[in-house]
Amino acid sequence: MNEKEMKVGRNGQVVIPLALRKALKITPGSRVIFRLDGDRIILEKLKTNSVKIFRDISKNGMSINKITYNEYKNEIFKRNTL
Repeated sequence: MNEKEMKVGRNGQVVIPLALRKALKITPGSRVIFRLDGDRIILEKLKTNSVKIFRDISKNGMSINKITYNEYKNEIFKRNTL
């Protein structure tokens, strides 16, 4: 198990250690969820919802008929690694 002690900041913030961020591929903009389990907090990275991303692209971006497969694939990758 990868473990590291961290200090809670004045505003209740904690930095997720780099090794754990890398292991879960958590990058700036990643969505996470906190769950209370007795006296423990569980942190999970939310899975990417490709359908929602495609809907957002098609609703707010170019016409769906003009989006190429590579543009879609690149956008999914970009949003998943943010």
